[in-house]
Amino acid sequence: MSVSVSAAVAGRISVRAFLPKPVPRELVEELLETARRAPSGGNVQPWRLHVLGGATLDEFRALIRARREAGAQEAPQYQVYPPHLWEPHRSYRFKNGEDLYASIGVAREDKPARLAQFARNFAFFDAPVALFFSLDRRFGLAQWADMGMLMQTIMLLAVERGLGTCPQACWAAWPETVAEFLELDEGQILLGGMALGYPDEAAPVNALCTDRAELADFCTIRGF
Repeated sequence: MSVSVSAAVAGRISVRAFLPKPVPRELVEELLETARRAPSGGNVQPWRLHVLGGATLDEFRALIRARREAGAQEAPQYQVYPPHLWEPHRSYRFKNGEDLYASIGVAREDKPARLAQFARNFAFFDAPVALFFSLDRRFGLAQWADMGMLMQTIMLLAVERGLGTCPQACWAAWPETVAEFLELDEGQILLGGMALGYPDEAAPVNALCTDRAELADFCTIRGF
């Protein structure tokens, strides 16, 4: 069944529980073939995609789990959030976290449970497909914006195909391990990752619909 762009935008969520149902390689390739039409300033196309599935994804999960359990840490190559995030953005982020943990019945004071849920990021929430996004370090902010448009295009096309995604900036904390596994050269910088698969519709965490500011809070319209 065809899904309109409006329905895909409205229906897209960050999926944090996936079914143990494989996604055929042909479907992944079809999705990415279409997504390569994403906008790119000057048609520079700065993106590099790296897709893991099957035994290769299992191997990567085992590697990252072993390094985390050993207490290893790596220096992020960029800040995901600015330090001392200001209002109203700090409140937006805070409420998002509160709503997320409330959806799975984790209390604010239950730090171990919160950390356990966050750790599921590093297993891609058991998704059968993982994507990583990198680009040449010489590119600037405009090309990072291009990468965001590519990721959004992938996410909306996934909804159209009955799939779900979760974009993951958390991988910025493991640039060396990811670069080693993907065999990235030193000229590449990792932007982040994305989980891809079939959403578990019965999982309470997938019922979370995050708030958005009202249009008047961030948009100024003039001239008509």
